[in-house]
Amino acid sequence: MSDPAQKFPGERLGLPQTGPGSIGRIGRRIAALAIDYVAATIIASAFLGFRQFDLPKEAGLTQFAPMIVFAVLQILFIPTIGGSPGHRIVGMRLVMLNGTWVGLWRPIVRTLLLVFVIPAVVFDADQRGLHDKAVGTVLIRA
Repeated sequence: MSDPAQKFPGERLGLPQTGPGSIGRIGRRIAALAIDYVAATIIASAFLGFRQFDLPKEAGLTQFAPMIVFAVLQILFIPTIGGSPGHRIVGMRLVMLNGTWVGLWRPIVRTLLLVFVIPAVVFDADQRGLHDKAVGTVLIRA
């Protein structure tokens, strides 16, 4: 998955090796994901009747409540504050490769791909997941 001509992730994209504007690394990404999912679970528990340790008698919408809240948080906050709450807390932001605003449709497509998990765990030499590559975004340090 690494390009031998590339010395660090993001080099071929014109990004710095470290500091602001460099690629958001895996540790920060995992921390952001954990923050977002814990927040989504708390919100789902408080407002949607989700109880993590209750065994449901039948599968229903409440079983997927944390994932739905997670998706809504992503879709709302990426275009408005430049990343999810977890991204911003750990010092990252989501940007377009060309520097323009991410718009409204990209966060929706990115989030739909993200909730299917596979695109997030498959990434390139620049540590961009398939969900980011599909919409032309990159997660950088703020």
